[in-house]
Amino acid sequence: MHTSPLLAGVRIIESSLLGPGLISTFFSDLGADVIKVEPPQGDYIRQMTWPIIDGVSLLHLHTHRGKRSIALDLKTEEGVSIYKELVSGADAVVEAMRPGALSKLGLGYDVLQELNPKLVFCTLSGYGATGPYKNMPSHGIAYDTWAGLITPTIDEEGYTRIPRDMPNVGINVGPMLGAFGLLAGITRARETGIGCQMELAQSDAAAYMDWYRIETWRAYERPEDEVTGNPSDNYERRPPGLAGMWEGVRYQIYASNDGHILFMASEQAFWENFCKGIERMDLYEKWPGSKYADHAKGNIELQYELKHIFNQKSSSEWLQFSEDHNTPIAPVYNAKTAPDDPQFQHRLPFYAADDLGSEQLPLPINIIGEKSVHPTKAPTVGEQTDQILLEVLGYEKEQIRMLRESGAFG
Repeated sequence: MHTSPLLAGVRIIESSLLGPGLISTFFSDLGADVIKVEPPQGDYIRQMTWPIIDGVSLLHLHTHRGKRSIALDLKTEEGVSIYKELVSGADAVVEAMRPGALSKLGLGYDVLQELNPKLVFCTLSGYGATGPYKNMPSHGIAYDTWAGLITPTIDEEGYTRIPRDMPNVGINVGPMLGAFGLLAGITRARETGIGCQMELAQSDAAAYMDWYRIETWRAYERPEDEVTGNPSDNYERRPPGLAGMWEGVRYQIYASNDGHILFMASEQAFWENFCKGIERMDLYEKWPGSKYADHAKGNIELQYELKHIFNQKSSSEWLQFSEDHNTPIAPVYNAKTAPDDPQFQHRLPFYAADDLGSEQLPLPINIIGEKSVHPTKAPTVGEQTDQILLEVLGYEKEQIRMLRESGAFG
């Protein structure tokens, strides 16, 4: 049994502003040493959005858990010198802000790569380092509207509004893909001694994660004799993704007697199992369906039957039926109620607020036979400045005192 975390010995120097710093959180959650270099005034992520917990934002508490913070004034020679020393012994630098921000401070990839040839330098930004939007300011929802993920809603008074309930895709998937690329770069650099520079856009990530709908629309631009719908729909071209599920009957949400469930008997075998389980083989005999991907689209008569059938049991009873009769049925929750589900509680037990400042979900990666890394609470501005200088760079206490007096830490 291994006793060290998966990424023990990996060191990331993070220069980030707001949410994109999440790219390094995947590393700290797996045991890497992530050092967040902040200006003396700190990253204002601590005051951004809601909720604010004991004066600090949840956004900061989650994004920077498990990391250490050093405050450096990079407008001073001493601050720049310390940054370069940190980079010299690191695996990677994360520039999670507008492209070129570090270059303007004399700390771009060309400079840092000379100090550390195996360095992986990753920039994660809103619209990326190239293209007509590269210099545009933006916030997280912009990447989802740009990628076509959000449909504007109209309120009762006719005002256009952002939908009430929607996940943020780009600002979460961008850092996740960035972490994947960063780890690949580090893996190669450790084998070859040669680093690289990479850049990603959160907008690109939002579009990439919707590849199925985007590529479906592009496929539909080809002639109908080349690209058709599914045989179970008589080859009719249905709208891509979930938009094509609106008229589904055997793959649809139904009300139970205490909530909602998702019924997914689109394969003929599952549909037969369901009909046997409820002792209604007459439904199967009348509408046996096709072998695969048959949602009984537009079958209002069957939908009426199923509506009344599902309303006769509770959601938990239908879940038990799913297991007993090998029929895909899932619960339907929202972000508030999902954590009450026993499967959720088993797989994603919250970290305690006493430990991290707020209840937080763990990284959902389980190493069999090993204990997962438990992250530390997100740091205050420069909280580990002295510790990092002493332990990582080997400075003497007197040296640190002199640097503080010189203004290197603000």
